[in-house]
Amino acid sequence: MKRVDLGKLSIEELFERYVAIGFAEEDAVLYDDTPGYNRLFRKEQAVVDELRSRPGDQRRLLLALYDHENLWVRLSAVRNSLVFAPEEGRRVLQEIVDSKRQPYAGDAGMTMRALDRGIFKPT
Repeated sequence: MKRVDLGKLSIEELFERYVAIGFAEEDAVLYDDTPGYNRLFRKEQAVVDELRSRPGDQRRLLLALYDHENLWVRLSAVRNSLVFAPEEGRRVLQEIVDSKRQPYAGDAGMTMRALDRGIFKPT
């Protein structure tokens, strides 16, 4: 992905970029490309930070991804917007766990465990 000035992107462009990064992260995870995943994760967090900085905290847009067809995009969206919809987010995490599809189910389960233990506190 090309380096861009996120501050110049519209909300819609940031949303599209977030989804594209999610697809690329999934590929990196499935192909065991840890360095690639780490780079993508930093890009994802930059988009999340930009959404947060926009008036009204535009991370709320990620709630629309709670039923996305791609489990990685869905899981990522829940983690980055759980503060806005904790009950709905936990429901989505549980659905992913119940799917038993790996690595998504394991990751969702670890996220739930971290929430329960207070290790992960959505902000």
